[in-house]
Amino acid sequence: VVAAMEEGLKNVEMPAGFRTEILGEFKERQEATSTLLTLSVVALAVIYLLLQVAFASWRLATLVILTLPIALVGGVFAAWLGGGVLSLGSIVGFLTVMGIAARNGILLINHCQHLEKYEGMKFGPELVLRGAGERLSPILMTTLATGLALVPLVVLGEIPGHEIEHPMATVILGGLVTSTLLNLFVVPSLYLRFAKTRKQRDEAPPREPELANA
Repeated sequence: VVAAMEEGLKNVEMPAGFRTEILGEFKERQEATSTLLTLSVVALAVIYLLLQVAFASWRLATLVILTLPIALVGGVFAAWLGGGVLSLGSIVGFLTVMGIAARNGILLINHCQHLEKYEGMKFGPELVLRGAGERLSPILMTTLATGLALVPLVVLGEIPGHEIEHPMATVILGGLVTSTLLNLFVVPSLYLRFAKTRKQRDEAPPREPELANA
């Protein structure tokens, strides 16, 4: 509606000293969206620094940050099914999904580091598989608890009073699917590939050759 109004106002000749301005809910929503996006950039920067502190590795912090957009794929698809309109509630939903994905990624990578540092497991596929398996329950519990709480908001639809909650719940519910798959399959694979630097891999003791059967 606002786009149509703005297009129509272009053909209206205003007297000198007069101008048009669209106020009300549209202006408030634009200002809130702008503020939210600005704070989101600041929050991502802070999260990046906290990830470095948690992992003691810029490589792993960068890995988690770069995989977060993958977690949003399900939310984008859910928003598209819901009409393709990105409202203020949808943006809040995307930020929530990113927070959940970052939390689960921290749990997984920290546990793999714990297994290697304190339980003496050698870095390799077995360590990553064990870490992912032991983090499976906490990740699924977070996903199911959040998802089940949002199902009523999605089922009720866009009834009066749910103009923000419904698109937010739809995006979060869709994003939970891809964020869970991300942390159970993608993050472990990338951790196995990039957790060790090339120097650390070169300094690792070579494996003993296996004796071939005669």
